[in-house]
Amino acid sequence: MTVLVTGGTGFIGPHVVHALRARETRVRALVRDPARATRLAAWGVELATGDVTDPASLRAACQGVDAVVHLVAIIRGRPADFERVMADGTRNVVAAAQEAGVRRFVLASALGLDERTKDAVPYFAAKWEMERAVRDSRLEHVIYRPSFVFGRDGGVLPTFVRLARFAPVTPIIGPGTQRLQPIWVEDLAEYYALAVTEQAAANRTFELGGPDAVSWNEFWERLKRVLGVRRPSVHVPFGAMRAQATLTERLPGAPVTRDQLTMLELGDNVVTDPSAVETFQLALVPLDEQLRRAT
Repeated sequence: MTVLVTGGTGFIGPHVVHALRARETRVRALVRDPARATRLAAWGVELATGDVTDPASLRAACQGVDAVVHLVAIIRGRPADFERVMADGTRNVVAAAQEAGVRRFVLASALGLDERTKDAVPYFAAKWEMERAVRDSRLEHVIYRPSFVFGRDGGVLPTFVRLARFAPVTPIIGPGTQRLQPIWVEDLAEYYALAVTEQAAANRTFELGGPDAVSWNEFWERLKRVLGVRRPSVHVPFGAMRAQATLTERLPGAPVTRDQLTMLELGDNVVTDPSAVETFQLALVPLDEQLRRAT
C-alpha cells in the first residue's frame, strides 16, 4: 500500500508520516522544496516535488497511490490566500486522486467547524469548502476535525510554555471560561495512520480531542503547576486583544490574529461526538502528561 501525504514537512505531517512508516506503509510526500524534507527521505519516504496549486504535479504525485492524507492548510493570510491554497488546493488534490483511482481520501479539517461557524472567518470558510469537495467526490473518505494539537516540536504549546515560564504575568484572553480539549500530536498521527485502512471509518466525519476538556483558566493553572512556577494570571479583554492584533497581525511572529480571536470567541473547542474514541479505541495521552512531555 502506498499513501500520499500532503503537508508532510509541517508540524503535524512528519508525525503522520512516521506513524505510517512504523506500520511499514510506503509513503510518498508532496513537497515544494525537497531540501526541507531530508528527515522524511531518511525514513525511506519517496519525495514528489509539487504543490497543491499545481494540478500537473498532483496528477504525477497521485499515480500508483492507494490513499491520500491531505494536511495542507494555512492559518494566516488574505481571504484569497485561504481560497487558493486550502479550498482550490483541495479541489485540485481531489481531482488528481479521482483521476488516479485512489481508494481513500483522508482530510484534515478543524474542530468547531459547522453550519453556525463556517462563515465566521476565512479559515473556517476554506475548511468548509475543503470538506464539501471531499464529500461531493466519488472517493471513499475520512474527515477529521481535530482540536488544539500539542507537541514538543511545534504548534502553539511551546509558545504557551515560554509565556508561563518567562512572562511576569500569564495573559488569558477573555474570561478564560471557554473550554479546549488538546490532543497530543502523536495520538493525532495514529488516528491518521489508522484512517487509511479502517473500514468502519469510511465516509464519516470524526471530532478528535484528547481525554481532558478544561477551561483556559484551568489549562494555565495546570501548565504552571507542571512547570513549577507561581506567576499570576491577568485576563485581557477581547477588545484590547483585537485592537493589538489590528496593529500587529501582519508582523512576523505576531502572537494572535483577529480571526483567531473570533474563533476563540465562538465558544468551547471540545468534542461533542465520541465516535472517534469508540471507532478507533486509541489510548490517548492525558493533558498533564502532554504538558510534562513538552517542558
